[in-house]
Amino acid sequence: MRNSFAKKITELSSVDDQIVLLAGDIGNRLFDNFKNQNPKKFFNCGVAEQNMIGVSAGLAQQGFLPFVYTIAPFCTSRCFEQIRIDVCYHNVPVTIVAVGAGLSYANLGPTHHSFEDIAILRTLPNMRILCPADPDEVDACLELAVAEPKPTYIRLGKKGEPRIHERSIDRDELVSTIRLRKGKEICLISTGTLLKETLECSKILSQYGYDASVCSVPQVKPFPSKIIEEIFTEYQTIAVFEEHSIIGGFSAAVAEFIIDNQLNTSKLLRFGINDEFHIKSGSQSYARQALGLRSQTFANRILKVISGSEHENTCSNFGSNQTAIST
Repeated sequence: MRNSFAKKITELSSVDDQIVLLAGDIGNRLFDNFKNQNPKKFFNCGVAEQNMIGVSAGLAQQGFLPFVYTIAPFCTSRCFEQIRIDVCYHNVPVTIVAVGAGLSYANLGPTHHSFEDIAILRTLPNMRILCPADPDEVDACLELAVAEPKPTYIRLGKKGEPRIHERSIDRDELVSTIRLRKGKEICLISTGTLLKETLECSKILSQYGYDASVCSVPQVKPFPSKIIEEIFTEYQTIAVFEEHSIIGGFSAAVAEFIIDNQLNTSKLLRFGINDEFHIKSGSQSYARQALGLRSQTFANRILKVISGSEHENTCSNFGSNQTAIST
């Protein structure tokens, strides 16, 4: 994903001379092409992320389109006040691009994990939140940020994420949903980097005779209310997947929406990360396995619920190895 970002921002800067790029002392080689093409529009702000957000807000007020890039927790929780006041309160077109969201930096421990970024930024007025699932969605997110400039947060994985879509994604699709598989009984909704696992989950369900739709929803905020309402009208069982805390993320936004709008569904299943730190060091794959963010785990829980072997009737929040069910 980060390579796709570097390539796309370089392409966009060749047609929009207002684009500037700020980095928090990372990605220096990654952005060699950008720096060669725009030697006066790349700023290494060092390990001073709060200041970097302030600088970007000042550049935006002078007519530039700043893109800020660093590791997810360092450009969100570390600089929440600056994002709130300098960017969102003044409603300036700063795009914060976070690399390593969720468990992407699992081997570096909780300081580099980012489970709460969607939750805290979702509270801020004027903020747009985009969670691309693959390189094609990354390109579309950047195109949207340039075409419709406003405070924006783009949540990337790290590197090596596979291309999932078999076509380019138009930026207009980001505000709705991107359907990868059409089913009749169950709808699986993924935001961000769990889309591959979600697709694998649908294949497992099909082996048991359940036909599941799979949708990617890259835009968390503004909330895609129309498409979510349509999904809840069409399906009786809906599952939402994200590599984020079960508290305050996209699945929580879905739960809030269905309650506020009194939508009917027999079951809402939410898959995310429990309300706890993940302290065991290991790869992202290891961490996902440990936290239950795997296709087989997803499928097992869904099969238990739809087969009627579990009869919970609760609106409580549960984490990755459990399910929140709304009845």
